[in-house]
Amino acid sequence: MQAVVTCRKAGTQDVEALFTLIEGYARQGIMLPRSRAALERMIHTFVVAEVDGVVVGCGSLFKLGTDLVEIRSLGMTDGYRGLGIGNKLVEFLLQEAKEQGLHKVMALTYAVNFFERNGFHVVNKEIFPEKVWTDCVNCAKQHACDEIAVLKVLN
Repeated sequence: MQAVVTCRKAGTQDVEALFTLIEGYARQGIMLPRSRAALERMIHTFVVAEVDGVVVGCGSLFKLGTDLVEIRSLGMTDGYRGLGIGNKLVEFLLQEAKEQGLHKVMALTYAVNFFERNGFHVVNKEIFPEKVWTDCVNCAKQHACDEIAVLKVLN
């Protein structure tokens, strides 16, 4: 039987699961770490994916400008790949962006093919000064960033 994946907005009860998930990626150097306190402050920006009531994936939207939002902290628990969780999270986040009246959605990623399959295209990251001055200015990889910028413009 195929696992049923549901996506929903995150709540404070999800902070520990989010912390654990994000920390696993941060230890690998492929996601910025988030403290529990930061997750509590930003919980309204997160969505989670669940299988049988267990949080197995997450993502968030971070507003960078009047019409630009970034998908960040997108990931899932090992053992749950191949169930379409990433696609469902992106679909949910794109709908959230649309409902907020935001029409440009970007991400910095190592998983370019995944985002291309979800309708994004590769762009020069320098077209996002909002991102550069918000986060990149404080990043250890600032002068040697190896992430690829992707963008999707919503109708």
